Formats: sequence, C-alpha cells, structure tokens
Amino acid sequence: MFRRQRARLPYLILMTDERRGGDPVALARRLPRGAGVILRHDAAPDRPALAASLARLCRARGLRFLVARDEALALRHHAGLHLADGMHPPLRFRLERRRSGALLTMAAHGPAALARARRAGADLALLSPLLPTPSHPGGRALGTARFAALARRAGVAVAALGGITAHRVAAARAAGACSVAAIGALGPPR
Repeated sequence: MFRRQRARLPYLILMTDERRGGDPVALARRLPRGAGVILRHDAAPDRPALAASLARLCRARGLRFLVARDEALALRHHAGLHLADGMHPPLRFRLERRRSGALLTMAAHGPAALARARRAGADLALLSPLLPTPSHPGGRALGTARFAALARRAGVAVAALGGITAHRVAAARAAGACSVAAIGALGPPR
C-alpha cells in the first residue's frame, strides 16, 4: 500500500525551530538528497527571506521544501504545505497541488488527527511524539508499540517525530514510520 506515494516522500525531514534548531540554511546544506525541510520559524521577522533562501537551496540540492501553516508563502515558493493538527488544507493550495504535485503534510497526535489527515488527502502525517522529547518536557510519548498500532491503521503514510536520534531511527522504521522528522537531532552539536 502507498508504495508509489512513499517513493516521493522525504525519508528524513528537518523541522526548523527558532529556539533549538540552529541556522536552517546551514542545516539544510548538510541534508542528503531526497530529504526534506519544513520551515516553521513562525515568529521570525525575516521568514519570507528565509523561505526564499531555503527554497533555492532545496531546489539546487534535490530536497523537498515545505512551509508550515502559511499557504501564501508556500504558493509563492512552489513549496509543499505542512499543517498543524486541526487545520484544513486551503482551497487555493489544493488546486495548485493538483497541478504541481506539492506535498501536503499534517501534524497528528492520535487517531482522530490521523483520520483528518487521511480525509484531507495528506501525503504524510507527522505522528508525535514517538518518544520523550526536549521540545515537550514531561509530555506523554506514544512509545513504539502504540505508534506502530496507530501507523498500521492510519490509512496515510506516517512519519515519526519526537525524540528522534540517530540511534532511534531503526526503532521508528520498525514501528511503521516511512520517514523520520527531527529538530534537535539535526541541529548543531550541543
């Protein structure tokens, strides 16, 4: 199931983060071909310029580029769109997506959000948190068994987010993740 769809999905995704992630352009330069970048940086005053730099870099390096929660910015850069849990894909993006093949990803934290992602036609649901993560200290992680059960029934390709490190990628894949997304693990050394 999803074999053809999964072939075009990034297997590794950098989630940019103003507080923890470091310079997104420098980090994106280190990514291997076929990986992806989701630009968050919602509060950054230079977000449009950052999006333009990342879009150019991603095109040149064979990376998939997505913009979080901003349809206009995604459309301006012919990028994919990443939506927060509960957001619906805007009509203009859905129409452009048919023409361009831009990716649609959606955040999910449980079965209801996975069902919304499936109904919305998302290419990928970022299911989190797989494991305890510094992004949400004290937050309850799904764990690999629950993640695997949710991924099997999702009806949409699933990426693992939360607590991802180089040593945990195999566990995420074994639990059914076709992609892994990370913030800190792809950031500068601490």
